[in-house]
Amino acid sequence: MKYCFSILAFILSSALQAQDVSLALQKNSPLDATEKTAQWQALESPVQVGFVNSNVRYSQERVPQTLPQSSYTLAAWKGEKVHTQLAVWSNKDIATVTVTVSDLKSGNKQMIPKGNITTGFVGYVMTDEYKDGCGYRKPQDFDSSLVADPINTLVQSVVLNKNTVQPVWIGVQVPATTPAGVYDGTVTVKADKNYVLNLSVKVLDKVLPPPAQWAFNLDLWQHPAAIARVHHVPLWSDAHFALMKKYYTLLASAGQKNITASIVNEPWGHQTYDDFPSLIQWIKKKDGSWQYDYSLFDKYIAFVMSCGINQRINCYSMVPWKIAFRYYDESIGKDTVFTGDIGTPAYNEFWKMMLTDFTKHLKEKGWFGKTAIAMDERPMPAMQSVIQLLKKIDKDWKIALAGDYHPEIESDVYDYCIASRLQFPANTLQLRQQQGKLSAWYTCCTEKYPNGFTFSPAAEHVWIGWYTAAKNMDGYLRWAYNSWTKDPLHDSRFTAWPAGDTYQVYPGPMTSIRFEKLIEGVQDFEKIRMLKERYKKEGNGAKLKELEEALAAFDIEVLQHRTAEEMVLKAKDLLNR
Repeated sequence: MKYCFSILAFILSSALQAQDVSLALQKNSPLDATEKTAQWQALESPVQVGFVNSNVRYSQERVPQTLPQSSYTLAAWKGEKVHTQLAVWSNKDIATVTVTVSDLKSGNKQMIPKGNITTGFVGYVMTDEYKDGCGYRKPQDFDSSLVADPINTLVQSVVLNKNTVQPVWIGVQVPATTPAGVYDGTVTVKADKNYVLNLSVKVLDKVLPPPAQWAFNLDLWQHPAAIARVHHVPLWSDAHFALMKKYYTLLASAGQKNITASIVNEPWGHQTYDDFPSLIQWIKKKDGSWQYDYSLFDKYIAFVMSCGINQRINCYSMVPWKIAFRYYDESIGKDTVFTGDIGTPAYNEFWKMMLTDFTKHLKEKGWFGKTAIAMDERPMPAMQSVIQLLKKIDKDWKIALAGDYHPEIESDVYDYCIASRLQFPANTLQLRQQQGKLSAWYTCCTEKYPNGFTFSPAAEHVWIGWYTAAKNMDGYLRWAYNSWTKDPLHDSRFTAWPAGDTYQVYPGPMTSIRFEKLIEGVQDFEKIRMLKERYKKEGNGAKLKELEEALAAFDIEVLQHRTAEEMVLKAKDLLNR
């Protein structure tokens, strides 16, 4: 993966924080007044409110092409999180727009409480275009525009300027104990007057387990230092950990399985806006012996586990993008850097002592079995040398790798994530599953589609779940959950890769259209998995064949001539009958 910065007045006070976020979401781009007026004068009413397509990123300054709906029905399994989108647009200024929801009630007096329903004002950030994908870029060389993506649940109201559109995201978390049936309620939008929309959820007699039990191996890499920077708190302070709790709990709710742990400074060679500090302090004593301070590592890992992300610890990296391992040398009283090439006697000795001590420590903590030394797109000789060294230290060391498919080392890699242009050989994939190994795929700046840039079609994130199921893989990796740009609430562009490549959620924390759609895709993967198991158990060959045939259509090349939305909507009916 190619890796990819001071937020405006972003402070700890929740009230002031919400105010800053609200201002960010209301920022408008210039547009010719005549063009806007012509669009809005076509409407019979000065204000229009209604449900719209959740797979569309609506332009801030243009009326949606489809007419709004006053009623909308969602289909959901018990335990599933579902969503829809509504839009408010006006040809006059509206000082305050608010959205409230009611309980959803069934005919037999059962209820989905309104506390299970979230509303968020969709905001706009600057994006660019794919163009050449990877590679350093100057903003003036790329077509840029405002795009709908952040979902702000931190404010209760927004100002709606005339001739602009305000999308609103509606999410419903269906309790797992909800009886099957249709649940009806209302969404009230207060603008120039009250607009009441009818929202229904048809709950099916099928149960989706909680995210911690999902089989899908979601791996979005976390960047703790970025959270400290945007919130203006000291790195690793109590305030920092308190803030991280919100972000990591949100990530756990998406089914995240892996902890991203830096065991050296800058495993990705300063490619990101914020540095990646090591969780382990390396100290060379005056007598030449080594000491490793794991106190921060232990605190951080235990903390992330307490947030619900507790299945795997991926440690980056013995094979960083730049071979420069920083440590404190007591004999000279300052930090210095080891730069020995991978595979040399000096490198092996440098890491042998650390790994021997680290192995012992992990076993004492009870974490060794879920920890892997992780590598990311590194040269084959370097990876082979590191694997050989690890296995000499302890044959049970796990290896995680994101990169090309290498048959030479495949059997040594426990958590193998290959680039989207590649596929595991069918017999290899089957053997890996039998051995309990993980086989997944990833996207980065290389792929125009499917992807999770801020300009990517929203449904491509749903499509990812279907593709994972279609190829019989275990999950999906994306290199950054929150490696933010300088001003992420306003500008998702970065100096190196297409806009949005560096993060999927926003400071606040705020979710996004992309992140919600990714959750939708992961849930679809789980539903596919459960239905296939059920059909096999019941001997229902006809339904199993129908589902398998639908999955067969999910191939990346197909996205050249069919949209992800078209493919997903056609197949979803098989899950929600």
